Amino acid sequence: MNASPAAPLGLIKRHPVAAFVVIAVTLSWAGQILSLLLLGNILPGILAELLILLGTAVLVTGVADGRPAVRELFRRAFRWRVGAVWYVVAVLALPALTVLIAALTGTFHPPADGWAPLAGNYLLNTLIIGALLGNIWEELAWTGVVQHRLMDRRGPVMAALLTAIPFALIHLPFAFAEKGFTGTPWSDVALSWAVLFLFAPFFRLLMGIAYLRTGYSLLIVGLLHASFNASASTKLDVFDGEWQQIAAAIVLLGIVAAATASRPARSRPAPA
Repeated sequence: MNASPAAPLGLIKRHPVAAFVVIAVTLSWAGQILSLLLLGNILPGILAELLILLGTAVLVTGVADGRPAVRELFRRAFRWRVGAVWYVVAVLALPALTVLIAALTGTFHPPADGWAPLAGNYLLNTLIIGALLGNIWEELAWTGVVQHRLMDRRGPVMAALLTAIPFALIHLPFAFAEKGFTGTPWSDVALSWAVLFLFAPFFRLLMGIAYLRTGYSLLIVGLLHASFNASASTKLDVFDGEWQQIAAAIVLLGIVAAATASRPARSRPAPA
């Protein structure tokens, strides 16, 4: 007897978070691995991952809660009416803290081409290449669907910790991005994965606080995610090392958590 087409949809409706994780991580791994094996470049796999995350978010939300919830999810992606300070935090806090940490630890060096080109490249990587083309839609899935739903049942801290697990899992193939599967030493892979799993909870906590304190603005969350990516030494070329942006994100988490601890969260719409 053939299974009813409604059976998979029923599973998604009953277990939306689990369904999202299984579908998104499995398909994204397939895309990233094939991209590395066939093309020697993970970038097409990353682009596929973004489409998979967005498509899975829409599928799960639509099946679980209907079309109005999907529309609300996309409204959050363009929720721009938040305090001006959040735009400053989302766009400027991480590069400023990264440079400050580099200066304090003796790893800073002046930009080779001057500050103006560096600032222009940073804003391009953050606002356009990062947020608009990628991270807003990535966070629509991770924050808007997974973390949001877990917040309703487990609270913001546990939601961040639980979201960090699949968030780290989906990024595992990134360890092979530079040298491929055969050229990457397993010691480097182990270190990369260890840092990924240790840092992911802090990152998800930062995203969750920004989400709650801006009244569910995925725009701000996406900008903050893009700013973190653009603060890497490969893009913000004013320091030597790969740990400064991670330290900056943890420091920013502490600052934001302390600054917002005594303030009530903004009023928000019903969960999607």
